Amino acid sequence: MMKRLFSLLVVGLLPLLAGCEMVVFQPQGPAARSITELINWSIWWMLLVVVVVFALFAYIVWKYRDRPERQGEEPPEEHGSTVLEIVWTVIPILIVVALTIPTVRTLYDLEKPPKGYEDQDPLVIHVTSADWKWIFSYPEQNIETVNYVNIPVNRLVLFKMTSASTMQSFWVPALAGQKYTMNKMETELYVVAERPGSYEGRNTNFNGRGYTHMQFEVLAQTPKEFDKWVQEVKQTAPKLTKEKYEELLLPTHLGRLTFVGTHLQWVNHADPHSKTYTNPELYRWHGYQGKIFDENDRHTSNVTDDEQQASESHSGGEHHGH
Repeated sequence: MMKRLFSLLVVGLLPLLAGCEMVVFQPQGPAARSITELINWSIWWMLLVVVVVFALFAYIVWKYRDRPERQGEEPPEEHGSTVLEIVWTVIPILIVVALTIPTVRTLYDLEKPPKGYEDQDPLVIHVTSADWKWIFSYPEQNIETVNYVNIPVNRLVLFKMTSASTMQSFWVPALAGQKYTMNKMETELYVVAERPGSYEGRNTNFNGRGYTHMQFEVLAQTPKEFDKWVQEVKQTAPKLTKEKYEELLLPTHLGRLTFVGTHLQWVNHADPHSKTYTNPELYRWHGYQGKIFDENDRHTSNVTDDEQQASESHSGGEHHGH
């Protein structure tokens, strides 16, 4: 019976495992590599514990199994073993120490520039999470993008992260670990991409339905390609206005947008005295602007036509970006 259940479990998991890209185990930068090494170290220790426990379980089941020659046999009274008590107390302590030391060391190292990049001036990019999009501001280049961010390879990048509304989670598994974005607070994340390529980022915080689609692209380019992109944006992208930025903060799903100028000239959401843009009155009847869902929207099923039209007028029209 147990063998049958185990076989069914393995067969059921195979399709799921086959679809996993395991991005975490394919690091493309020093920060992600440190995290992968820490995960591998933890896995080896967990495997050791599992092997030892199952080996002892099999040994005890076999040694003390019921046999015909033991019928009616009275087992001797056990008074315990001081040596065994010490062994199975000390071993877990050593395992915890072996996991704690590299974990603490790695976490502290991730708060600093990676080795080899300490003397490099970072490219500073401000990250602002909103409902339901990611906004990236380049103060030095005077550029702002929505739902995508371009960075040069082998260049130290410092993400200064905050939120315009609720707390969310910034994660690019191929390049770095996860960090939260919080309104009126700022967190920092150092990132280096060692190879050109496109890397997926997302919000990993379970805030609700709209937040599950908060995905963005990190495009790592050669320095020459990055400089060319900056010049093209300055020549072709529209200028960001305060009114347009406040419109972006409404609870909407958007595609990619690009602007000349940044919202930092009007508001820095990391400032404790900055305004909070939650727009709670639009959460229920927003109509999921810019995103079409296959299933019926239960949030608007009981809304009258007048209420729906009023909500759509507050949300604005469809956005098209550069």
